[in-house]
Amino acid sequence: MEKRKTSILIFVLCVSTFALSAQNTYDEKLAALYKNSVPLINSSELKPLLSTSKNIILLDTRSKEEFDVSHLPNATFLEYDAFNADKVKGIKRNTPIVVYCSVGYRSERIGEKLLKMGFTNVQNLYGGIFEWVNEGNRVVNQSNILTDSVHTYNKNWSQWLVKGTKIY
Repeated sequence: MEKRKTSILIFVLCVSTFALSAQNTYDEKLAALYKNSVPLINSSELKPLLSTSKNIILLDTRSKEEFDVSHLPNATFLEYDAFNADKVKGIKRNTPIVVYCSVGYRSERIGEKLLKMGFTNVQNLYGGIFEWVNEGNRVVNQSNILTDSVHTYNKNWSQWLVKGTKIY
C-alpha cells in the first residue's frame, strides 16, 4: 500500500512539474510571437477611443470564416492571406488604424506592410480579439448582431479564449 502511494505521489509530482513548465501564460505566448515591429494598443486603451473618435479604422486581418463568426463593431474585413495595397488605397496615410486578428500575430504582419506603405498611425491590438473578449468587450457577427462567439482558429489556440463561446 505504501509503495502504491509513493508511486502515485511521484507520478502526480512529475505530471504537475511538466504541466507547470509546459504551460505558458498568454502574455508569455504573445511575447514569443510578437516581433514588436508595430506599436501596440491594448483593449482598455482602444475602447474609449472607439466611443470618442469616428476616424479610427479597425482592420480585422483574420479569415472570412473567422470574421463572420464575430468581429469588433465597425471593423473592416482585410484578409491576411489576400492582402494587397489596393485593399487600403482609399485610406489617408495619417489615419489612425488598429489592426487585429485572433491574438495579434497576423495583424502585426499586416501592420508591418502598412507601415512600409507609408501609413504613419498604425497600431496592433494586443492579444487580438481573444483579449478583447476576455476583457468583457462586445463583438458582433456577420449580421452585425451582438454575439459571444469567437472563432478560435483551432482547438490549440482556443485555450487562450477564456470568455465567450469557442468556435473552430
